[in-house]
Amino acid sequence: MEEYTENGLITSAYCLLPAASFIGMKNVVGTKEYEWVESNPKTVIASKLICRLMDDKATRKDERKRGQCATSVDCYMKEHGVSETEAIAEIQKMCANAWKDMNEECMKPTAVPRVLLKYYVNLARVIDFVYKYMDSYTYCSSLKGDLYTLFLGQLPM
Repeated sequence: MEEYTENGLITSAYCLLPAASFIGMKNVVGTKEYEWVESNPKTVIASKLICRLMDDKATRKDERKRGQCATSVDCYMKEHGVSETEAIAEIQKMCANAWKDMNEECMKPTAVPRVLLKYYVNLARVIDFVYKYMDSYTYCSSLKGDLYTLFLGQLPM
């Protein structure tokens, strides 16, 4: 599981998404901030871990059908000899711990502007929402009601 996680954090695009969005922020982001991202601070690691594990948890069945590589759920099951349900419960605990790490880091002073931390926190929040119950990225119609409520629905007064 440790080997999978190390590889999964490097090979997923989740670390690139916030960093790529920094490009247009020339008043806020410079070399120091990109070096901070590259140094792999706890906030970035926690965000990538949440994204990778939530994605794996939701997409594992479809990925198996397509014959793609093992997910963190598969690796945990094999390594610990547990059922899929038990593996998912442990993956959820890992995500909860990563959230604690990220929240803890956000409460500390940091060498980079807080707005950069928010990019990583918000990415993890979106991924958590999209993959919490199912693969809503692939099956996006499941988000229709939520998006309608968010952007078009009226709030009761």
